[in-house]
Amino acid sequence: MAQLNLTFLLVIFLSFFFSFLAAPVEPSSLTSHRNPNPKTMTYIESSCKGTLYPNLCVRCLSQYAKSPLNGPQHLAQYALSVSLSRALHTKGYLLEVAKELQAIKSNKREYLTVQDCVNQISDSVEQISQAMKELRSFNKQDSSMNDNMLWHISNVETWMSTALTDASSCVYSFPGNRMSKRVAAIKVKAKNVAEVTSNALFLFHRYASTYQKAATKISKKP
Repeated sequence: MAQLNLTFLLVIFLSFFFSFLAAPVEPSSLTSHRNPNPKTMTYIESSCKGTLYPNLCVRCLSQYAKSPLNGPQHLAQYALSVSLSRALHTKGYLLEVAKELQAIKSNKREYLTVQDCVNQISDSVEQISQAMKELRSFNKQDSSMNDNMLWHISNVETWMSTALTDASSCVYSFPGNRMSKRVAAIKVKAKNVAEVTSNALFLFHRYASTYQKAATKISKKP
């Protein structure tokens, strides 16, 4: 019991810590203004149209419409930040539910399923965090195409794809439509993590595609 309390406190601390790390590489671009930037909002709406969950994409990224947005690079960074934030929040919620279920000892099967979800979402947190580190390394490269840039791109896409798979696995851990309010809430939160991660992966892929296309052209040259 004491260990679970310490773990939950650690998650709360890490949520603030990773939220700080999740800031894009150009802090000046995050300066808030009282009124949203119409051009930025239009760009966000246009960019979100290609995602699987465009309405969710716009809702999540609209908080950045108060700041100048420097194209697909910042949009990808912001999307990954949202994904990490949602994953951390869901992890904290799952740890609290697991603690309650362990205390009441009424449904061991549900406790074990929730504990599996804790592990899956925890993996998602780690993977998204790794993806953000890779993205920062990628953005530090110069504009010329090289194998190192492609390596960073591949790493980000791998980490985010794995995070998406883990979050989706948590959703599918609770089959059927008849479920308790607790389980329904878990599914909603895990599904939200999967959806924002899917959107983030799409937006990063579009940002990176410019470099990937350039690499293809270079490789075709005699």
